[in-house]
Amino acid sequence: MSRRFGFAATSLATTLAALMLQPVPVEAQEVDTAMACANGQCTMRLTADQLLKQADVLVMEHRFEEAAPLLAALDNAPQLSMERDFLVGYSAIEQGKVDQAIRIFRHILDNHPEQTRVRLELGRALMLQGKTLNADHHFRLAQQDNGLPDDVSAMVRTTRGILRQKRNWAFNFDFGFAPDSNITNGTNAETVDVNLGPFTVPLTLDAAARSKSGTGQFTTLAASARFGFLGETRLLIEGNSQLTNYSGKSYDDFASELSVGPEIDLNDDTVMTMQAVGSRRWYGGKIASTRYGIRAGVQHELTESQRIGFTLDARRNESGFSSAYSGWQIGAYASYERVIARRFIASVSLFGRRDALTSASFSDYEAGGSLSIGGELPLGLNASISAGASRAWYDAPLGIFSANPRTDWRLNGRAQLGVRSLRVAGFSPSIAYNYSASLSSLTLYDSKRSRLRFALARYF
Repeated sequence: MSRRFGFAATSLATTLAALMLQPVPVEAQEVDTAMACANGQCTMRLTADQLLKQADVLVMEHRFEEAAPLLAALDNAPQLSMERDFLVGYSAIEQGKVDQAIRIFRHILDNHPEQTRVRLELGRALMLQGKTLNADHHFRLAQQDNGLPDDVSAMVRTTRGILRQKRNWAFNFDFGFAPDSNITNGTNAETVDVNLGPFTVPLTLDAAARSKSGTGQFTTLAASARFGFLGETRLLIEGNSQLTNYSGKSYDDFASELSVGPEIDLNDDTVMTMQAVGSRRWYGGKIASTRYGIRAGVQHELTESQRIGFTLDARRNESGFSSAYSGWQIGAYASYERVIARRFIASVSLFGRRDALTSASFSDYEAGGSLSIGGELPLGLNASISAGASRAWYDAPLGIFSANPRTDWRLNGRAQLGVRSLRVAGFSPSIAYNYSASLSSLTLYDSKRSRLRFALARYF
């Protein structure tokens, strides 16, 4: 841990020590508290609430060995399990048992997401492990609590700023298998109409142009690194790769992208990035496309719970199949995020895109948007759901297939469930369902696709 990182964790711990956990109201069990002596020994019977108070005092004074038997005795008071678990977790983190503390704090939040003090301690524990993205996520959720004391709120805000500057690298990796109803993304139709002068005749489609089901094995990698550059500017390098393998070679799909450029803190709430971007896709063992261009974005924190972002992207595409698909793609994207109920993040996104290709028949304008929400559920589950729609208008008719330019409605949806509490060699399982559909004015491009993804994922 760097000196500055250590200072942030220590300062946050000192500030949090003044913020006591608010107990959940319970009906205290009335127990006689009178002292009784016999055979030269005296005992005092305490209520569960009194036992908890005494354990709390000992833990906050870092007298952990003395507090341990009291916390063990509180196993017999299930109505105070949350308060007891917090003190056990706090004792663990203060004694350097960070992994144990994280497990306990996550368990509490599964059933009590409103407990801001617990979430702040979880963020501190994750920060001590160097998991800056996860730590920042929980600090952001905690900031939604309007009841935070001013000094705690200021300390959390400062800590998030340090986390952003110290977020030197991230690496995510998952793999699994994916049953797919349409690995070719083709139409279900067996024939399409062809215009031959005054006549319209059906044309039987080749099997390669039609939908085909299959099950593939996939893996995805995503990594990023930040290097101090000048003042509030960092050099940001990001890369990702996706590979899906099917039986044979014809439908194997592999794509990779790399982006490099400065990331600049304009102020405490605004970050700007400007990157050169390059990508390549292989399909069926052949180069399908090579793209290169620039991307610029701005992300601004409106409040502790609200964030907006804007991105402009311009790329040149060189097709490996036909020069008709080569040309420029220019897009503009906007997003808005909001924290809900201290455990979910909802977002709305809008975009507009122009494909200006060599062939006017494949050049189009597209505009659309999406809605999503995701967050934590009880029992250590993570869940998310999203839906989107867009409309595409093409510049010119597609030869013999239509006398009018093509138009499409494009729909997509996704639902995912992950089991964060279950880990196998550091990997957590998840299942996702993806649906997409192209409702096209041309039967050739009318398609529907359903995919399941069974994955094991690890986040470094």
